[in-house]
Amino acid sequence: MGKKNLDANNDLYKAILKLENEEECKGFFADLCTINELLSMEQRFKVAQLLDEGYIYNDIVEKTGASSATISRVSRALNYGEDGYRAVLDRMKSDNNE
Repeated sequence: MGKKNLDANNDLYKAILKLENEEECKGFFADLCTINELLSMEQRFKVAQLLDEGYIYNDIVEKTGASSATISRVSRALNYGEDGYRAVLDRMKSDNNE
């Protein structure tokens, strides 16, 4: 999916920002995505967390069951992407330190 297609429907992103709590978020994504899509997104986010914590690929495979291709893709996004992972991971760390 090209960047043009991602920008075409900002309503999805606006809708996500309207969610008020974790329960609403879980319900929205359960309605929006298949179970496999949710599991894939959850796995990729866990991989990002572990990479950010300094875990090596073999440990991440063992902890998440993710393929090396998935870990590599997440690593690339974490280091050279649009800073989406970075923004969320940093905010979560900040929340945990408060």
